[in-house]
Amino acid sequence: MSMLIPLLLLLLAIAGAPLFAVIAASALWGFYQTDVDLMVMAVEIYRITEMPVLIAIPLFTFAGYLLGESKAPQRLVRITDALLGWLPGGLAIVALVACALFTAFTGASGVTIVALGALLVPALQRAGYKESFNLGLVTTSGSLGLLFAPSLPLILYGVVAQQMSLGVPVSIDDLFLAGLLPGALMLVALALYSAWQSRHIERDHHPFDRQEAWAAIKDSAWEIPLPFVVLGGIYGGFFAVSEAAALTAFYVLIVSVVIRREISLFKLPVVMRDSMKLVGAIMLILAVSLASTNYMIDAGIPEKIFDFIQGHVSSPVTFLLLLFLFLLVLGMMLDIFSAIVIMIPIILPIAMQYGIHPVHLGILFLANMQLGYFTPPVGMNLFIASFRFNKPVVELYKATLPFFFILLITVLIITFWPALSLVFIR
Repeated sequence: MSMLIPLLLLLLAIAGAPLFAVIAASALWGFYQTDVDLMVMAVEIYRITEMPVLIAIPLFTFAGYLLGESKAPQRLVRITDALLGWLPGGLAIVALVACALFTAFTGASGVTIVALGALLVPALQRAGYKESFNLGLVTTSGSLGLLFAPSLPLILYGVVAQQMSLGVPVSIDDLFLAGLLPGALMLVALALYSAWQSRHIERDHHPFDRQEAWAAIKDSAWEIPLPFVVLGGIYGGFFAVSEAAALTAFYVLIVSVVIRREISLFKLPVVMRDSMKLVGAIMLILAVSLASTNYMIDAGIPEKIFDFIQGHVSSPVTFLLLLFLFLLVLGMMLDIFSAIVIMIPIILPIAMQYGIHPVHLGILFLANMQLGYFTPPVGMNLFIASFRFNKPVVELYKATLPFFFILLITVLIITFWPALSLVFIR
């Protein structure tokens, strides 16, 4: 009987049962097995209401969806093109930077592909790039901003890590700083590849035009201050992450609905509903995962796994290599939000036993999972791009391969060079 229930839950998960239900059932079964009052499940779920920083997730998500429904994507592409389009491979670099910035604020790579794909793919086609390169670039770039503030996965990792009483502070501010250089490394690697791809294309860039640059800056006058105010306010000590999220949501709402009037009052409830669907899914999984995490810690599951691993792996380098391979496979099967709330409570205590800093683990975890967005069989970006551009998924597999291997190399660098993530951490 003790093995039948876990096996049944596994089969239900494979069959497509809601993930939160499987996690909740496994936690309830664990507590029941250890004679713990099942009311503890409700108590653990209630803990989610006691996390002040958690309010940042719905607020940043709402702001991101507002930006996606407004004309901000077009303005972002215009200003990026005006400032960077003169470089060799300029238009491809514009696509990379625009997608990374947009994903950082929307927190969802699928929104980036839908919002920017219609602008960028035809433009790259007209510039003379091959179709496979264009599709691969946009599909891959949709997840590039996940390491840049105020990315939702960064915030969610920080929330989960803070509930584990690790003895080492894991602040979301530190995670925002830690993602800067690894994220830039990925951008630069793909930018160099894009510039190399454009070596035979004469129309891939244009001379720098001061008038167009100034016009693009004026056109984006309401959006430009946003990252400086938000990030400057956080690191300047003027407000916390949750307060920054509230300011961002309020600012974007006023600009999009009242000042620019790009989102009507009639459409606003639709945007709210769509953004909260994502938030609801994240919150529900996080709530039941807190209970599951508490059970696993009380049962000493991380310690048992560590003892087993330590019996076979003594070197931190070997552990990192095995972790890298494990996360690569995990990214093919789980979306990034589910992977964070399910796996981090297990992996983080073990990694710390090998001397791995929790902030570094967060960045390498997200960098690995970022690859999962366009890795078969469950790569979300592949299916979104297939639907958006009306192309077979197999064609997108092939188109993303060069980008996958380039980013794979950068993820290896991020994994085995901790200083890249920790250089700004005090």
